Amino acid sequence: MQFKTRDFSTASRVLKIRKLEVGLAGRPRAEKVLKGIDLDIRAGETHCLVGESGSGKSVTSLATMGLLPKDALEVQGGLIDLEGFEITSATHAQMRELRAQRIAMIFQEPMTALNPVLRVGEQIEEVLNMHTDLSQAEAKKRTLDIMDQVHLPDVQRIYSAFPHQLSGGQRQRIMIAMALVLDPDLLIADEPTTALDVTTQLQILRLIEEMQERHGTAVLFITHDMGVVAEIADTVSVMQKGEIVESAPIRELLTNPQQDYTRKLLTAVPNLKPRPARVVAEKAAVLDVTGLDMTYGGSGWLRRSEGVHAARDVTFDIAPGRTLGIVGESGSGKSTVARCIMRLIDPTGGEVTVAGTEISRLSRRQLQPHRKHFQIVFQDPYRSLNPRWTVARSLCEGPINFGTPKAEAMKHAAELMELVHLPTDALDRYPHQFSGGQRQRIAIARAVAMKPDLLVADEAVSALDVSVQAQVLDLLDDVQERFGIAMLFITHDLRVAAQICDDVVVMQKGAVVEQGPAGAVLSNPRHDYTRSLIEAAPGRHWDFANFRALDRAPAAQGATS
Repeated sequence: MQFKTRDFSTASRVLKIRKLEVGLAGRPRAEKVLKGIDLDIRAGETHCLVGESGSGKSVTSLATMGLLPKDALEVQGGLIDLEGFEITSATHAQMRELRAQRIAMIFQEPMTALNPVLRVGEQIEEVLNMHTDLSQAEAKKRTLDIMDQVHLPDVQRIYSAFPHQLSGGQRQRIMIAMALVLDPDLLIADEPTTALDVTTQLQILRLIEEMQERHGTAVLFITHDMGVVAEIADTVSVMQKGEIVESAPIRELLTNPQQDYTRKLLTAVPNLKPRPARVVAEKAAVLDVTGLDMTYGGSGWLRRSEGVHAARDVTFDIAPGRTLGIVGESGSGKSTVARCIMRLIDPTGGEVTVAGTEISRLSRRQLQPHRKHFQIVFQDPYRSLNPRWTVARSLCEGPINFGTPKAEAMKHAAELMELVHLPTDALDRYPHQFSGGQRQRIAIARAVAMKPDLLVADEAVSALDVSVQAQVLDLLDDVQERFGIAMLFITHDLRVAAQICDDVVVMQKGAVVEQGPAGAVLSNPRHDYTRSLIEAAPGRHWDFANFRALDRAPAAQGATS
C-alpha cells in the first residue's frame, strides 16, 4: 500500500481554525454543535475530516464558507483564518467576493446544487461574469478550457446541456469545474463521491488530486468512508459529537489509531473478503428470473427506433435464506431489474416467478394479492416513508390492507420495532424525528411486516455512514436468518456485496457478464469488467480491522491462489 508521505511543514498555511464554536442561533447557553475545534491545512495538502453523521463535519465546512443556515446556527466563538482574512467577522459582501476566488466548495449532490433550468456552461460562466471582467467570448473560452481539464467528453455538446441530461459523474465534474475555474486557494469537498459507483468515484478522486497538483490547491475533504480516506488523504482529523478527537498523518492514523472511536470507524469498514458461504437446505427457488428484458422507448409514431436496452436476457434464481447481489456501475441495469421484479415497471420480455407464481404478465388487479410475497427497501427511506404518517401507521398499512385486524397489526408493529432495535414508544413519532439509519430500520420493519418470501434491497445502505451501514447489514442478516427470506441486494459497492451476499451477478450495460458464488466472483473474477470494479474499490489494499496494509489486492490474491 502506497501512502502519501508528502511533507507540508514548509508550505504556507492556507486555513487556520482555532477554538471554533458553533451553536443554535440566539441560544448561547444551549449545547454547542461545534465545541472548540482546531484545524490547519497547508497549500497542496489534502486534509480529510471524517466521522459519523451528526459529528459536525458539514457544519465545519459551512462555517468556513460562511454558509451556516441563517437564524438556525451561528458562530459563537473562535476564529477561521483564510491566509490572513478573518472569515467569522466578514460581511456578507466580503464573503460573496471571497467565494469562488479564494475558497470554493463541491457539494454531495450536484443535481440539487446545479440550477436545473440553466445550461451547465452558462452556470460555469456565471462564476466568471460575477468575479472577473472577461468578455463573453473570453468567458466561454475559459469555461470550455476548464471543462476539458476535468475530462468531460465532447465539451461543446456538454456546454449546452442541462443538468438532467448528464450522468451523475458528469454533473460532479461540472461542479468541480465551477469550483476551480478561478483557481481558489482552498477547495472544500463535502462527500462528493458518496452517491457515485466505484469506478466513477475513483475517476472523481483522481480528478480532484490531478487538479490539486496542477493548481496547488489546499483541499478539505469531508467523508465518512475510511476507504476513500486511505486513497487520498495526507492528514486526517476524526470528529465525534462536535469535537476533533484525533488528528494525524494518514499512515499513523491507519496503523496506530489512538482513540476507541477511531478504531470503531476503521473496524466498521467492509472489506472485499467474501463472507463464508452459508449452507441452506435444498428448496425450490423463491425468485426465478428467466430471460428478463427491458427496453425503454422503441417504435415511434413517425419513425422506428430500437430504444434503450436497460436489461437483456437476465437469468438467475434465489433460494430461501440466500442473498444474491447484483453489482455494477450506474446505468448497468441493476435497479431496472429490481423494478421489473417488483413490477414497478413492466418488463418487455422474459419471466419473473415469485413464490411459485409467474407475475410478469399479471395485470395490476391480478397482481394485488401476490404483493405480500415480495417487498422492497429503497435507498432513501425519507422519501419512501410518508412524512405525514406516524411510524405506527406506516407499519400497519400493509397488514391492515390484507385483512389483519388493527389491534393485531399494532401489536405486530411493536414487535417489529423491537426486531429492528428501536423503542416501541417511538411508534407515534414521524420520520423526520429519526436519524437516517433509524429511518432505514423502519423501512426494513415495514417491508418485513408483510412476512414476505422475497426482500429486494435497492442500494439500501449506500447513503449511510460506515458504522450505521454495518448495523443495518447485521440487521438484514438477522431478519433473513429469522424468517428464511430470500434477498435480492442491489449495490454498486463490492465491499458491501462481499459482506452480505452468497451469490453475485455482475451487470454491464444491461447484460450479465459474470455470475456465481460470491467467494468465486469476488476472489477470482473471470471477466475484465469485474476486475475493473474490484480494482476501483476504495481502500481495497487495506485491512482496516487489523490496522495493516494488505500485500496484494483481494482479487489478485484469489487469482494466484
